[in-house]
Amino acid sequence: MKITVTIGDQNEVKEISNSITIKDLLKILEIPSETVVVKKNEYIVINEEIVEEGDNIEIIKVIFGG
Repeated sequence: MKITVTIGDQNEVKEISNSITIKDLLKILEIPSETVVVKKNEYIVINEEIVEEGDNIEIIKVIFGG
């Protein structure tokens, strides 16, 4: 199935297998889940959210420090 993944200014259509979670997607993209907030179709979601055909996934990197 195909989804659109946005990281910063980059949009990319990805072909993924069925029934993966946001957490699985982040592993595929080699992005630590602790460092990002993920939106699915404009709504913030948890790592256990299932990714579905045609979803728009936006990965927002969190800036933290002292």
